[in-house]
Amino acid sequence: MLSPFAEKNKNMRVAITSVGEDLDAAVDPRFGRAKYFVVVDLETNAVQTASNTVNLNAAQGAGIQAAKTVAGLGAKALLTGHAGPKAFAALQAAGIAIYPIAGGTVAEALTQFRSGALEPMKQADVEGHG
Repeated sequence: MLSPFAEKNKNMRVAITSVGEDLDAAVDPRFGRAKYFVVVDLETNAVQTASNTVNLNAAQGAGIQAAKTVAGLGAKALLTGHAGPKAFAALQAAGIAIYPIAGGTVAEALTQFRSGALEPMKQADVEGHG
């Protein structure tokens, strides 16, 4: 049986910042410079991984570009450690809710999200990087 939160969001795609390409990988605390985005379709449990290497060494704008990537993957929720002001604004504009997650694996973060234990960010929680 699904939790009320999971039932309400069962048709959603969720992106999780990750240091690896699968559910067993650790959550990457960074958003714009995360190594990968692991995207899970909550209805089918299908997993898709997208590399974010193009933004790893960007001088600036990594968060905005990463937000475009996540939006292009069809995610409506993002689980990550932190988001700067420009990334936060870009994600909000794309209709993507941001949920802070402190460590653990992608699978653990997903379990917390499905249970409704995570609260969405109301504002950026780190300063921009230029």
